[in-house]
Amino acid sequence: MKTTRYFETVRLRPDRRIIKDTWIEAAIDHPIREQVQGDGRIRRWARIDEADGRYLRVVLLPDGVTVHNAFFDLGKH
Repeated sequence: MKTTRYFETVRLRPDRRIIKDTWIEAAIDHPIREQVQGDGRIRRWARIDEADGRYLRVVLLPDGVTVHNAFFDLGKH
């Protein structure tokens, strides 16, 4: 999985350490929703049953491959 330096740094936070690579890959490969930001970054969401049905948001760079951020969303989708 290709990632940014920012992602690697933020992933060290306690609330981000629990996010599994397989969950990130699921959001990338099989999103339930996708949105392109004004800067070209791509947001993708996936419902993660193993995480009590919470929604994982993954932010990709405009290349559609590089993970810039991943976190559990507070909102509903």
